[in-house]
Amino acid sequence: MELAKYIDHTLLKPDAAVADIVKLCDEAAEHRFAAVCVNPVYVELAAHLLAGSGVKVATVVGFPLGATYTAVKVLETQQAVQRKADEIDMVMNIAAAKAGLWEAVSDDIRQVVAAAAGQPVKVILETALLTDDEKRRACAAILAAGAHCVKTSTGFGPGGATEEDVRLLRAAVGDRAGVKASGGIRTKEQAERMIAAGATRLGTSAGVTLVLS
Repeated sequence: MELAKYIDHTLLKPDAAVADIVKLCDEAAEHRFAAVCVNPVYVELAAHLLAGSGVKVATVVGFPLGATYTAVKVLETQQAVQRKADEIDMVMNIAAAKAGLWEAVSDDIRQVVAAAAGQPVKVILETALLTDDEKRRACAAILAAGAHCVKTSTGFGPGGATEEDVRLLRAAVGDRAGVKASGGIRTKEQAERMIAAGATRLGTSAGVTLVLS
């Protein structure tokens, strides 16, 4: 298994400095990861550093709570794409999902998808906060909104990716969307189990450890 092609090499810590982003991008280029995932303020730098490398630049929107106005998520997305983000990892409106307001969940996502202007949108569910039924309903809302991938976790919530959740999300979306397992993936064995369960991407800050172990 060529593990590197699954990895979104991730650094979303609030104290991440320029030197940390440079190191992240150098590692991603060296190991030929699928993407880096950085906070919005570093999109332009990462895009510059990775130009011509084949490594994509992903950034986060509505992060980490999903509780910002849709118009704010749209503006964040537009600014990120303008600065050459290749992929958008947005947090869905979790409170709306918990309230069963699925049209609001889907509309929030749909507007971000439109603002992304063709760039892939991954939608973070924060699975640790949802029941299994809510996870399935969220997947349906995400597909209806035209997003490209469902993602388990922000890494800042009460729990990360589990094999059970990856299997559930894969069953819910079928072959109509990708599944990104994110949060708490620190060993090669964990990574391989997530892929076996149906993950097409892995969000992790331990990418180098995974490919060298």
